[in-house]
Amino acid sequence: MKKILLLTLLALPALAQKKGPALARPKLVVGIVIDQMRYDYLYRYWDKLGSGGFRRLLGEGFSYESCHYNYVPTYTGPGHTSIYTGTTPATHGIVGNNWYERETGKTTYVTDDKTVQAVGGTAAAGQMSPRHNLATTITDELRLATNFQSKVIGVCIKDRGSILPAGHAANAAYWYDGTNGAFITSTFYMPVLPDWVSKFNAAGHAAQYLSQPWNTLLPIGEYTESTPDDVPWESAFKGEAKPVFPHDLPTLSATPSASVKATEKSSGEKQPAAPTQNLDLIRSTPFGNSLTADFAIETLRQEQLGQRGQTDFLTLSFSSTDYVGHQFGTTAIETEDTYLRLDRDLARVLDALDKQVGKGEALVFLTADHAADQAAGFLEAHRLPGGGMGTAPVRDSVQRALVRRYGAGNWILDFENQQVYLNRPLLLQKKLELAKVQNEVAEILRQQPHIAQAISATDLQRNAWPVGLSMYQANGFYAPRSGDVLFVMSPGWLEAYAYPVVKGTTHGASWAYDTHVPLLFWGWHVHHGESAEEVKIVDIAPTVARYLHIQEPSGTSGTPLLEVLK
Repeated sequence: MKKILLLTLLALPALAQKKGPALARPKLVVGIVIDQMRYDYLYRYWDKLGSGGFRRLLGEGFSYESCHYNYVPTYTGPGHTSIYTGTTPATHGIVGNNWYERETGKTTYVTDDKTVQAVGGTAAAGQMSPRHNLATTITDELRLATNFQSKVIGVCIKDRGSILPAGHAANAAYWYDGTNGAFITSTFYMPVLPDWVSKFNAAGHAAQYLSQPWNTLLPIGEYTESTPDDVPWESAFKGEAKPVFPHDLPTLSATPSASVKATEKSSGEKQPAAPTQNLDLIRSTPFGNSLTADFAIETLRQEQLGQRGQTDFLTLSFSSTDYVGHQFGTTAIETEDTYLRLDRDLARVLDALDKQVGKGEALVFLTADHAADQAAGFLEAHRLPGGGMGTAPVRDSVQRALVRRYGAGNWILDFENQQVYLNRPLLLQKKLELAKVQNEVAEILRQQPHIAQAISATDLQRNAWPVGLSMYQANGFYAPRSGDVLFVMSPGWLEAYAYPVVKGTTHGASWAYDTHVPLLFWGWHVHHGESAEEVKIVDIAPTVARYLHIQEPSGTSGTPLLEVLK
């Protein structure tokens, strides 16, 4: 018996050295978010697309044809956060791109953080972090699962499109500062820019892109999917007589941007790093996407993402589509041209993944942070329901009604995100019941033209809303940051901040044109196919968690998508 035990003990080291197969994971995950992309753009521009971008993703990957957001407002900050946290603003707390803070009496920006410093850019552009997000992201969970050995890097022209997806534990997040034409970061991530980022910035890519006019990629007569080039509901660039091709970018960008001038005025001296041209203009051209792709490909190469023996994560968001859409609308030749050029940029990114990570070794998903309504002028021109609704007149109507009922006073402190923030200290002073005034304001709003529904925050929290308009509002409501009364505009109607002038388009509604976005999976262990099943944007993060065999984000309310996981 002793002999058998001795032999067993001697064999233990050999048994310990014998390992099973390694856990199968992709070498790299790439999350691609396209700002303001409607689902139907995939097929609207189909005949003009190349073979290496959107068509490749659809032809080789898996497409969910009915993916929707399940909350309002549908904006960039909440959208990016919901994709990567797997939950809605009710849990992660990102209720808009901006919201009113009752504690300070001021509006705050979604990634604003005055406790950190800019790295590589101006304070206004660089004092940013993900501190407002109250939940972990799938990128955070990957870092946790690998004991922080995985690299996570965010890339986007918009700060919020880079910072919020990259999460709290990211190695880096880079965004664009138009005052110096550079990709920058903050001390939340690092004290100085890596040498390779500084070299990339020094090459002056933005200035190079703006050195030539923006003309159409194809002969302009071939843009049969779009409205004529000169229509009244498109906005021209500042300094342009009409919003038509070609757009003379060298002339339009010849003087510094307003932000550079404002910085110089406030400081009393010329900024040493400030360019002599408006490099911020690139945001509103398709070349902002090209610049983003250039930087992302360089990030892959310099950071050796997916090539280090650990699963890494690149969050990549393209934002110029949003700037162009806001300015020109959803049916403009500019919008179509931007997507045709983005298609080529996507092809470059996918080719880089093949070469640097290996074919089939990267898991990619592509979606959008929201979609968009048709331009108000376009709807009116074609006798379709919808238009532009001035927010200032609506606010004034509510204010006047409260003055008539309760006397003089500044009854409304803020009016944004389709929400009304009441002056609670004034209500307390006047000994008015908050819930009663909330319901009165909701009733006033319901009497306004083109408002489909209004509900008080009190009523919203007292009931469960599994379906309907109030479900969207409840999922987007976080009491410490949301308003006292929430309203929904009728289908087709959009907020017109410069009312009665209504140019371009916007988003933020709970109707399908704003909530329906593409959702494509491609690459590692993804089989080709499509599904008509209605899925939610919050299902993406738990699905990626299943692919990676890691914990889903802390606040997840979505469920894994089994069809693509088969």
